[in-house]
Amino acid sequence: MGMKRRDFLKLGGMGAFSLLAMGVLAAGEIPGAMAADRRIAKQAVRLPLGRKVDFHSHAILPSYIKGMEELGIDPVAEEGYPLPKWSVEGHLAFMANMGIDYSVLSLPTPHIYRGDTGLSRKVARSINEEMAALCRRYPQQFGFVATLPFPDAEGSLAEIRYSLEELGALGVKVPSNADGVYLGDPKLEEVFAELNRRKALVILHPSPARELPREQVVTGKVMALFEYPADTTRAVLNLLASGTLASNPEIRLVVPHCGSFLPYMKSRAKAMFAMLVNLGMMEPVDVDSCLARLYFDLAGDPMPEAMDMLLAITDTEHIIYGSDYPYVAAPILQKKKAALDIALAERGQLAQVYVQNAESLL
Repeated sequence: MGMKRRDFLKLGGMGAFSLLAMGVLAAGEIPGAMAADRRIAKQAVRLPLGRKVDFHSHAILPSYIKGMEELGIDPVAEEGYPLPKWSVEGHLAFMANMGIDYSVLSLPTPHIYRGDTGLSRKVARSINEEMAALCRRYPQQFGFVATLPFPDAEGSLAEIRYSLEELGALGVKVPSNADGVYLGDPKLEEVFAELNRRKALVILHPSPARELPREQVVTGKVMALFEYPADTTRAVLNLLASGTLASNPEIRLVVPHCGSFLPYMKSRAKAMFAMLVNLGMMEPVDVDSCLARLYFDLAGDPMPEAMDMLLAITDTEHIIYGSDYPYVAAPILQKKKAALDIALAERGQLAQVYVQNAESLL
């Protein structure tokens, strides 16, 4: 089984920053800091004791690679770059260097669906069982959220039951769209109702739109540049407009990449939704209350602007750390995290973002 919440909390004093206490790091050092940057290094002594959690990291498992081949999906053609190399040893080393105690693993993109429902179910089951086996081997370092064969509702319901009840999954991962079926689509209504009943942790991950301008348009070639945040935003707006978020208030939904474009879209969406309601094109929705329940990970580039933009639509109690490893090179992530550590320390939010919010969410 994966790590239960009570077991997670028991490890509160043995966490990310216990490296200092164990003598792995000397006082004044911080994982990921550049040796020459004394200002960053000095922050280590102020880091709180507790479990530092990475909510946005991926394991590129053999079952996923094989599944891509069986489904006939070419990641390079779809995403604009190949799947990164990954190993459990490399991931553990990355965590040690970054001062991360516990990583919530999820499936990356491409999503595992190309119209063959039976094959998608088979691939999802294989991935979830391999993820669970990995987490059983390293229960204090890894947990996982289950892969679902979206947009297959029946198969997704079966996988929710199996993964959460038998495999010990912490929750589920959902793609922004699956072959053009977006979150908030009526086809997924029963799935979201079940997730709401279970008060499930749901981690959203972008998936490129089915049709894109791919010729001579850089945003249509390299998905991470624009399409990932765009499709994440599209999915959340659809969840709002469809009433899915309002109807399922117990779901603990995590939006990736510093909220994507939602900080810009909130005011625009509220105005447009009001117009659509007046035209009889949708039911009223309380955008503020729905967004207030969401969690947001900091994968991407939170500093120097994105963090402040994100705080325009949420509060510090709903912000959690995410690295996006291994899609971003470890040395780059170390520099990003070092800058984030400084900013959070200056705001007095290190413990809240890295530890307290994670404990609350898990």
